[in-house]
Amino acid sequence: MNIYKTAVYSALSLSILAVVSVLVILSDTLIGIDIILTIAYLILFAIITSVLFYSFKAIASNKSSLNNTLKMVGSFLVLFIICFLISSGEETLMREGKVLSAFSSKLIGASIIMFYLLILIASVAMLYFGVKSKK
Repeated sequence: MNIYKTAVYSALSLSILAVVSVLVILSDTLIGIDIILTIAYLILFAIITSVLFYSFKAIASNKSSLNNTLKMVGSFLVLFIICFLISSGEETLMREGKVLSAFSSKLIGASIIMFYLLILIASVAMLYFGVKSKK
């Protein structure tokens, strides 16, 4: 059986299960909500799995694409390490008496710094290529 038929049969079965769970909800039984949430999680899992599988398959089949992807992932990790090293981490007392550890604080700070740097990099790239296309 090919992928198209598998997708059609799984979509039909999930649709019938969703209709049945809606009918169960309309009959004032709350178990139908759990069924719908389970169906939604199954669909989300199937979509994420298929996207990751076919993306990795396409990347691995082309050597130059794999090389470019590894360069981008490596540069992303290097940027995160730099942001992690320049961020400061200190224990912070939170609500309800909980304590945010210094490491967690450092990760949060590094993530915020990295977010700002990625915004700056994207803005500079857009300006550069916008000016370059006008010339």
